[in-house]
Amino acid sequence: MGADDKFANKAEELKGRAKQGIGDATDDERLRAEGEREEAGGKLKQAGERVKDAAHDVKRAVTGE
Repeated sequence: MGADDKFANKAEELKGRAKQGIGDATDDERLRAEGEREEAGGKLKQAGERVKDAAHDVKRAVTGE
């Protein structure tokens, strides 16, 4: 997983977390829900990238690259 991908995914997660906080503080349910979706999306993308990294590591171990 590239550093750019890691940064973008983490930024999406943190942006979502911030929106949740603002939504909570302003009693804006729509903003809070949007933040939850963004945070979950960022976490999901990070998990997918970790799976790809693990598969690449297994391939290298098997092929000896």
